[in-house]
Amino acid sequence: MSATTPGSAKPDFPAIEGDHWIETLADGTHVLVRPLRPEDRAREAAFIRRLSSTSRRNRFLGEIREASPGLLDQLMNVDGRRAMAFVALAHDNGELREVGISRYAADPGMERCECAVTVADDWRHRGLAVLLMRHLIEVARHEGFKALYSRDLGENDDMRELAEFLGFSRKQDADDPSLVIHTLLL
Repeated sequence: MSATTPGSAKPDFPAIEGDHWIETLADGTHVLVRPLRPEDRAREAAFIRRLSSTSRRNRFLGEIREASPGLLDQLMNVDGRRAMAFVALAHDNGELREVGISRYAADPGMERCECAVTVADDWRHRGLAVLLMRHLIEVARHEGFKALYSRDLGENDDMRELAEFLGFSRKQDADDPSLVIHTLLL
């Protein structure tokens, strides 16, 4: 999988319109990061299908094999204010493949928002989750939210490490002892 053409320093992504960034990961690989768009629906479904069962369980706090049409409707419902998502894309056999996503959804009071980040199993440990979360944190601050939080399985060590690295606090979920809540004050 390569995001650059031989002999070039710049990634070989198609021309796109709107906000987007070409980011270099810790291993030198390039990814295209941009807000999620309606035309990403099939890509999002394929991304979820390709996740390992452990990654899907960590993301959705339970066992799923693939996203139902209703879940996809919910995941694709982003407006840039109450709900935001950033997708990371990389070249895979001539196609742009989703390799990571971060998102938030505002609580009813519009002061806090719940967030999540997921990275494809074969793209983990390259710094992609940190990069995606930093974009999300920046937008949440800009939109005036006071905090980001995530509900995660207590056994999800990767999320614990990421949250700690980004400065999130951690506490046990009072309603479910198998979950923890990570919170970042903005």
